[in-house]
Amino acid sequence: MIPLVSLTVFVPLLGALLLLALPKSTSKTAHIIGIGASALAFLLSLGIWARGVVPGGFAQVEEVAWIDAIGAAYRVGVDGFSLPLILLTTVLFLLSFIYQAKSGDRARSFVVLMLMLETASLGTFAALDGLLFYVFFEVSLVSMYFMIAGWGGPERQRAALMFFLYTLLGSLPLLLAILGMFLASDPYTFDMRLWIDSPPLVGAGAMLALVAMLFTFAVKIPAFPVHTWLPAAHVQAPTVGSVILAGVMLKFGTYGLVRFALQMTPDAFRTIGVVVLVFGVVSAIYGAFVALAQSDLKRMVAYTSVNHMGYVVIGVAVAAMATDPAMRAVALDGATLQMISHGLVTGALFFLIGMLKDRAHTYEMERFGGLLKVTPVLGWSFILMAFASLGLPGLAHFPAEFQIFLATLNIAPWAVVSILAIVVVAALYLRAIGQVFMGEPKEEWLKMPDLDRREVIVIMPLLVLTILVGIAPSWLLDMIHTTTAALGF
Repeated sequence: MIPLVSLTVFVPLLGALLLLALPKSTSKTAHIIGIGASALAFLLSLGIWARGVVPGGFAQVEEVAWIDAIGAAYRVGVDGFSLPLILLTTVLFLLSFIYQAKSGDRARSFVVLMLMLETASLGTFAALDGLLFYVFFEVSLVSMYFMIAGWGGPERQRAALMFFLYTLLGSLPLLLAILGMFLASDPYTFDMRLWIDSPPLVGAGAMLALVAMLFTFAVKIPAFPVHTWLPAAHVQAPTVGSVILAGVMLKFGTYGLVRFALQMTPDAFRTIGVVVLVFGVVSAIYGAFVALAQSDLKRMVAYTSVNHMGYVVIGVAVAAMATDPAMRAVALDGATLQMISHGLVTGALFFLIGMLKDRAHTYEMERFGGLLKVTPVLGWSFILMAFASLGLPGLAHFPAEFQIFLATLNIAPWAVVSILAIVVVAALYLRAIGQVFMGEPKEEWLKMPDLDRREVIVIMPLLVLTILVGIAPSWLLDMIHTTTAALGF
């Protein structure tokens, strides 16, 4: 059988090696290789989707011996949590390469970094070996660091350093937790499947490991109060860097919260689930209010990520606290769907903001006005995705957040106070739409061009998917529910 999972993970890396092996390559050649490799990875991910997942376990597992002495192996596979994120990753990277295709600024180096980052991202979601997961998890930091530092805004060096130090230091507790589970295993193994089926740590050991993992993943999500690296990284990152950071890399934290914290230390998580729930509620409300205070459009959308990721944390915490398997599945269905919808919606918003910045060279909302008359395609696209971000029914966030709030109301009714953040998010997006797109256009923007064909090709799939997930989410939820319905803790 063709190893589709491994091919999907490593095709981008092969593209990067091919580009490095070419003695000379033009910007056009670099972009062709980037688009080609990411397109092939996308097609292979569709093949994985076609093969499907299995209830209560991992499908399409591929395993090769790596370090036999310590029980580490190359193990990859998919289930209802990881497969949707792999599909999201290949979509966003392909669209990012298409968006970047007109840039000639050190194109070869940028494409190589992007391809390496795609392999690291796909590997993080596909890994079934604790050591392998950590390797992919860490390698992703290097690529994003150089992307921000090399192609970011005027304060890129500081933002890149803050991003790298926060996430590198934040990931060290995870390494200790992984080593703890390895040492508690009998026989010694890094096989995540065994850690999930029979958690090796119990009691105080499990609680220490859980606290370590919660810290690592809270930094990556990012959740309050370890979120402060995010706005600077987003504002200074190039457009595709922001798209991948928000759409893919923030999901490392929420995915890890499910895969490690919830599945490998379920009893400990249940014990302190209410504490995690409080942090989720605070993150959701805090992110919304801080976003409301922003005048910079990109920084505003960056803070809404803290809000939306807070809802995911709420969903996972509620799942940990639930004793009813059906309600646990509802919470995790909503949390996983929220990861996907956030990637689609926020990824599209960052693309659109980048397209606006390419034309106006500013993110300040007060500088604009009346752009809907000048750039109607850009304007209506932004308005649609803004309505999606505030949770309008019929768009992607609504079915995800509805399930999260439904489970929360059943398990911890007080936490539904976080629903007030939706009103704040609605207010901030309506204000942004009014300032940037409504009214009469200022004279300096009268000749601003609307989206060109390449930009329409980039944004249209995300618009379509946002509507499709909003009105007919079952094609995704059925895949997710295959795993959530079979959880046995």
